[in-house]
Amino acid sequence: MKKILVVDDSPVVRNFHINLLKKEGFVAEGALDGVMALEKALTANFDLILCDINMPTMDGLTFVKKFREQEKETPVIMITTVEEHSQKIQSFDAGANLYLVKPINKQNLIEHIKLMLG
Repeated sequence: MKKILVVDDSPVVRNFHINLLKKEGFVAEGALDGVMALEKALTANFDLILCDINMPTMDGLTFVKKFREQEKETPVIMITTVEEHSQKIQSFDAGANLYLVKPINKQNLIEHIKLMLG
């Protein structure tokens, strides 16, 4: 079973994604900010990370930069409410593999995840 880390400061959004992933047969865990996500991501083996950009304590871009310093292979999908070209570029520069804008179609999200996991 593939293991996915869902990083989002909104409990509603985080739990929605975790429940969706579990229904699709994935193992899913949550983190409420980049600090918690970095700790979890570097101590457990996740197959993919789904990460919000705008969060307190440590935002998603900072998380991805710090994560990429130590882990190069795990796919990271950035999710955000901001459809801004510069933020998209920043996400890819930080090391994200994909950039999606909320609200995200459930089926599209699952398809993207399955493609990234092979």
